[in-house]
Amino acid sequence: MKARFFLASDSTCQSYTDKDAPQAGWGQFLPEYLNGYSVINHAIGGRSSKTFIEEGRLKEIDLEITEGDYLLIQLGHNDSTKEKPERYTEPYKEYKEYLKQFIEVARSNKATPILITPVARLHYVAEEFLADFGDYCNAMKEVAEEEGCLIIDLMTLSIHHLIDIGIDEARTYYMVDVNGTDHTHFTEKGANQIAMIIAKQLQSIITS
Repeated sequence: MKARFFLASDSTCQSYTDKDAPQAGWGQFLPEYLNGYSVINHAIGGRSSKTFIEEGRLKEIDLEITEGDYLLIQLGHNDSTKEKPERYTEPYKEYKEYLKQFIEVARSNKATPILITPVARLHYVAEEFLADFGDYCNAMKEVAEEEGCLIIDLMTLSIHHLIDIGIDEARTYYMVDVNGTDHTHFTEKGANQIAMIIAKQLQSIITS
């Protein structure tokens, strides 16, 4: 049986229904690029590393994941919301501690954890794409080094892609193109492209 990919993430990754179109998450497109591997998407909007665990969502994964599977962990957007203390985590302490819990669940089940830095928002100032969530990206990289865990630097990869395509095309990746306000969530076009970027990295991991 082929390995399965479990996704622990937020609204940028979650699967949406047809009534939510054109809003989409990269997790719902990922299976199209993984050559028959199953994807079990536990991502849900509004969750930080803390609330994902507190709500028992990591426990659900713990009960399902098994030897040979992968756990992809992309959390950080909601960890940064100081105005919502129920979600917020301090990046270099709490956030790191929670990420290590995800890694432990994967490894205790003989699965492989893969950290994924937060994906880029459409933050464009003075003709430059800006990377957000810097402390969380850096903290996640520290966890990867401390734990000897695989990591995909999606922030860097997604920013580089946006630079390549330019602002006019980049806008079509985000819901701001539809509603004029949302620079975070993806259209189907954007979610599909992010899934392609992640899948390319995963293929290298799988075949290495």
